[in-house]
Amino acid sequence: MATAYRLRAGDTGPVQQSPVTCGSACLTVARMLVDSVFASWVRTGSPHLPGSPEGNSEAERFAAYERVVMRRTNGLFAGPHRVNAPWPRALGTPPWGAKRELEFGAATTGTRYDVMALRQLSDESLRDAFDHLVDVVAEGEPGLLYVGSAHLPRHVVLVLPGDGDRVLDVYDPGTGRVGHLRRDTVVERRLGLSGWQVPWFAVQPTGHRRVRAFSASPSLNGARMTSGA
Repeated sequence: MATAYRLRAGDTGPVQQSPVTCGSACLTVARMLVDSVFASWVRTGSPHLPGSPEGNSEAERFAAYERVVMRRTNGLFAGPHRVNAPWPRALGTPPWGAKRELEFGAATTGTRYDVMALRQLSDESLRDAFDHLVDVVAEGEPGLLYVGSAHLPRHVVLVLPGDGDRVLDVYDPGTGRVGHLRRDTVVERRLGLSGWQVPWFAVQPTGHRRVRAFSASPSLNGARMTSGA
């Protein structure tokens, strides 16, 4: 039986396998956290599920699935029968594509997400936005944080539940390291995540869920949805 995959502050996770797949790496790790069978395939190559891309090592399988994720998040369809606004792969993962990937396989079934712009917020509003992110990010329901310079978003990290008051854990695919994300570093725009300081967008749970039906057969082609809203 596949064992659950977990990441906590102090752990080391996979490293993104190309300069433009930080978002895809975060979404792949997000799926590993909620799908133990998928995590087992990435780490060991077993079981070999339908739709598995080729890869002889953990790094090769992780890189191969990053590419699968990017085809969905940046392509015309980002979820089952869901039209998406295409985006050049050279520019990384768009927030709207990441939202759909989380809703269709990379988070707890039925969890709904939205995209919140952070760059223009005042210090007080950014403090409130961080506190809200702490409240809605729950076990199995991660979020994404887009960070960058004062002028452009340049990197994506995965936000996970922390173990303290007003503290989150954050997985940085650029290094693989999992550390703490504190409110003061967000409000003061000194994040220090792969060299980037400024928060730009949060792709976060809305706090609402909806029921969806999934097929019993596991697959690596995204969400296993057969019906639903």
